Amino acid sequence: MAIDYLYRTSTLPETILQFGSGKFLRAFVDFFVHEANIEGQEVGRIVVVQSTGRERSDAINRQKGRYQVFIRGLQRGEPVDESVMIESISRAIYSGTDWDAVLDTMACDTIRYIISNTSEVGYNLSDSDGLSDAPPDSFPAKLLQVLHTRYEGSQAAITVIPCELIDENAHQLRQIVVDLARRWRLSPHFFDWMHTEVIWLRTLVDRITIDPPEDHPQLATDPLLTITEPFAFWALERHPQGNVFLNHHAMIQTDDVKPYALRKVRILNGAHTALVCRAMPMGIQTVKEAMEHPDVGRWIRDVLFTEIIPALPDEVESPVIFAENCIERFLNPYLNHHLQAIAFEHDTKVKVRLVPTYNAYIEKFGHAPPLLYEIMGDCATESGN
Repeated sequence: MAIDYLYRTSTLPETILQFGSGKFLRAFVDFFVHEANIEGQEVGRIVVVQSTGRERSDAINRQKGRYQVFIRGLQRGEPVDESVMIESISRAIYSGTDWDAVLDTMACDTIRYIISNTSEVGYNLSDSDGLSDAPPDSFPAKLLQVLHTRYEGSQAAITVIPCELIDENAHQLRQIVVDLARRWRLSPHFFDWMHTEVIWLRTLVDRITIDPPEDHPQLATDPLLTITEPFAFWALERHPQGNVFLNHHAMIQTDDVKPYALRKVRILNGAHTALVCRAMPMGIQTVKEAMEHPDVGRWIRDVLFTEIIPALPDEVESPVIFAENCIERFLNPYLNHHLQAIAFEHDTKVKVRLVPTYNAYIEKFGHAPPLLYEIMGDCATESGN
């Protein structure tokens, strides 16, 4: 059965160009595609584009795209501890030395989707980027180049599915790419093609994923090994011209992703970043340790239920239930989710995850939220008020 599955998936065409190979994508998008392929949906295989060092792309190719994901946590109060061998990736390309291979892949007619998951600053442009760079520095410039290659080859329509935790991610990314195309003085026909042949789908993705401990016994043979929680949720914008990417029990297609994005970024990610502000200076190292601390655990619950949730717009569905689920996820006994990892690009995360709540609370109640006010000062963040 396993051999039959491996044969069937290895003969599927490459349909997805994926910018990024981090642990989240491996435990989320690549996991979803793997499960859909197992069910016979024949979504296709993924070509990974790696930009930040070639170690991971080399590991992917060395392992022929196969790696393990360990799912560990609680589901409906019952412990879950299992592993899955993911086999949805066909190969990886390191853009720093083989950008032409990325462009050649994009010119292939079987490619139907572009997936991305960059950091919070991933949409920033580089002043030096140009159409002839191989590769350009910034992700939007890389994306524009591959789209222009697609246009020049008169290939089939393409769907862009950005997975960044950025408000209106697809809309923002599209506007950046369009503005950059104007700066590069690309042809009016290319703009027409982008308008009619490129579909941009807003998304919201949610799954807590961590690196395995350095002494994990299987890391020596599988450096791509990833640990994640049982919970997963993917909200994908419905589009009248777009094909259904895949069907999955943890995915919904919706006309409006924004309420789901607001709920996740403000509650789950906002709480994570607030814990970095409050708990890390106390020497606390993990989310679970912070939640179990008698003062910090009570404090973050107060932040959630008295400041973050009251400042949310009315269209956000079931924020209290979602927050209670987040607390249970934060207390996952199987995940050592380090605050230091959450603190990466901390200043930007504060601006994205906490400042909007801070400002919305002031607008709604006429005064600053006292608990957030305290940590905003600690984080040396401009709130705009």
